[in-house]
Amino acid sequence: SGGALETFVGGRLLSGSPVMVVQFRCSLSKHKFALPTTLRADIICNPQSDAIKARTALMRTAQLSFDQLFFESEGSSRRYLVAGVDEAGRGPLAGNVVAAAVILNPECKIDGLADSKVLSEEQREELAVQIKAGSLSYCVAEASVEEIDRLNILHASMLAMSRAIEGLSTEPNHCMIDGNRCPVTRCNCQAIVKGDALVQEISAASILAKVERDQAMRELHKTHPQYGFDRNKGYPTREHLRALREHGVLEEHRKTFGPVRKVLQTP
Repeated sequence: SGGALETFVGGRLLSGSPVMVVQFRCSLSKHKFALPTTLRADIICNPQSDAIKARTALMRTAQLSFDQLFFESEGSSRRYLVAGVDEAGRGPLAGNVVAAAVILNPECKIDGLADSKVLSEEQREELAVQIKAGSLSYCVAEASVEEIDRLNILHASMLAMSRAIEGLSTEPNHCMIDGNRCPVTRCNCQAIVKGDALVQEISAASILAKVERDQAMRELHKTHPQYGFDRNKGYPTREHLRALREHGVLEEHRKTFGPVRKVLQTP
């Protein structure tokens, strides 16, 4: 019946026409219940929105990471593409905010995907190479310091995410956004709190965004080594705050951020 949803493990159940079959493999990441490490499920639903709701409900309750999602209809098959989206650099006092969008290739498994914050710099850089080589599509985009100061960091972050989504060479059917709100984009989006630790697509995006931004800050360090950008990446560390007081504010600093504004207002 309309809106009814059947979920089962194992074989495929087909009933009704037209029918949408969403098939996905889920790998268990961290779960307190006695579930198998690999779960294969077929979801048959009508209408389409139920598929997304079911996928999200399973992810939130079982903390599952999804590595394959397909759409099939009327005997033909086409891939249902999900993009993960995340940003890096909301908190720093200097530098652009960077966002990434990634559509993973289900045929190319990448081990070790996780929230970029829990990975070492070496791990992130190694994974970034694999993500770029093994994804169906990815895009890294930015919002500038000028945009951060003009719009505020939240809206600038949303702008960077929108640019990353729109810059994908392949248009996704659905975007999963890390956090509690979605950017303005023509793609159907869903916000997932702590998604970078729950959804592989978002983990991949968080890694690309972090690696890209860290590299930009290392480049900035070459021209302004006194600020220690290669170490602090623009965050308000004791070293960075001392350098701000001693050497002043750079063009790359965010003038609306408290510590920077304080230096600018000090005679």
